[in-house]
Amino acid sequence: MYQSVENRIRQLPDDIGRYLASGGAVGLEKESLRVSEDGGISQRPHPPALGSALTHPYITTDYSEALAELITPPFVRSGQALDFLRDTQKFVYDHLDNEYLWATSMPCVLDGGDNIPLAYYGTSNAGIMKNVYRRGLGHRYGRTMQVIAGVHFNFSFDEAFWPLYREFRRSRLTQREFSDAAYLGLIRNLQRFGWLIPYLFGASPAVCKSFLGDKPTDLLEFDRHTYYEPYATSLRMGDIGYTNSKEKGVGIKANYNSLESYIRSLTHAIETPCPMWEEIGVEVNGRYEQLNANILQIENEYYSTVRPKQVLEGLEKPTLALRRRGVRYIELRSLDVNAFDPLGVSEEQLHFLRAFMVFCLLLESPPINVQERREIDQNIGGAAHRGRDPLLYLSRLGRDIRLNDWAGELLQAMEPVCELLDKWDADQPYRQALLQQQACVAEPDRTPSARMLQEMREQGEGFFHFARRKSLQHRDYFNGFIPDAERYRMFRQETEASLIRQQEMEQQDKGDFARFLADYFAQR
Repeated sequence: MYQSVENRIRQLPDDIGRYLASGGAVGLEKESLRVSEDGGISQRPHPPALGSALTHPYITTDYSEALAELITPPFVRSGQALDFLRDTQKFVYDHLDNEYLWATSMPCVLDGGDNIPLAYYGTSNAGIMKNVYRRGLGHRYGRTMQVIAGVHFNFSFDEAFWPLYREFRRSRLTQREFSDAAYLGLIRNLQRFGWLIPYLFGASPAVCKSFLGDKPTDLLEFDRHTYYEPYATSLRMGDIGYTNSKEKGVGIKANYNSLESYIRSLTHAIETPCPMWEEIGVEVNGRYEQLNANILQIENEYYSTVRPKQVLEGLEKPTLALRRRGVRYIELRSLDVNAFDPLGVSEEQLHFLRAFMVFCLLLESPPINVQERREIDQNIGGAAHRGRDPLLYLSRLGRDIRLNDWAGELLQAMEPVCELLDKWDADQPYRQALLQQQACVAEPDRTPSARMLQEMREQGEGFFHFARRKSLQHRDYFNGFIPDAERYRMFRQETEASLIRQQEMEQQDKGDFARFLADYFAQR
């Protein structure tokens, strides 16, 4: 099944191998919930000292005013992205007042959805749109789901790589057609093997009871404040985490068999009315409760583990950006925040993910049919809730296979990829990262999810006390960290400039919001 990867690597010319090893770019987006000293979600606005959440390119907010999102530019080396993220978090910590960043994906001490403040982006039409979109998400899926944090791994191949690879593959497609098709093939393989990410890197096997409130659950009781599942890896990726409603025909499944089919399926969802969401209303008593009553308000509402992305130009719709300029990079969204690392993600993880991307590119990737689509969903749910269960079987093209066996096959098949990527690096970082993950397959107790539960048992603490202890340790780390002086000055300058940009946008906005919204959705 995986022999094609090794064969292809043996045939690769050195110039293509070098581009795979040291070309391309890695970027990170890390979400972190801002909490008060007692661990409760902050009720304070986004600190002005961090700039405008609307226009700052590196420090913004996600769903809630308290859910900080830190964004790195793309870098050639993973270590450079981590250095930027480290300096960004240091800057944020230096401007928090008796608050800190929560160290886990799952939040705690939630007093119902009404206690979660929506992100506010000012009075410009663009700012109002972002706020209304989030209000709509709260109505549709509940606010508590929206404050789950994660790490997004953004990856692209070097532009100079594609002509060489196209020639190597003897493709008759145009350059853009070839790279778009290759990226979509990579995405399909990331979905086929996507269950591997929560198994290896899942770090949310437990959750505060306050997260579920009074909702019934099949989760077990760890202690009087904590629910868990004994073999869970990532409840964030399971039934209680990010999901689009499947009830009453509301669910949407994007089609990844080509870029055109992906765009078409999402376009249908953002243009098709939904009776369930029509019951909410759009403009109610003079206030917008959602952007529209369609299956999806906008493309971002589709909660997928991986997305093809293009850099937007202004207020461009993402589907139009993809149609106009094709796929620019891949966004992998299934990483939990790593509670055992102050940055929320480690360099070993990034090395493994880059090798995984190359593996998924080089491996043949047939279209996904209805049966396989169902298997993909079942497999990631199974890995999220029971990934470390030695008796867990996944489905592979109609046949059952033990998760542990499949994971072992995949990691063994990645060995030639890591050998290729390490060819020009004496430190062998990709092989070391792979060995680390192979150890986690051989001994599931080494996975972050198992380590978390074990530490909770040893310390006699529930999820809240574990997460708070880790959060305070990370705060101490950043309090003692000395950032790059030049980059720190850049953050100060960008903070001031972002506030000016927001002010200018608000002053220049002349049209009303209804007209602005109509123009946005009328883009063709």
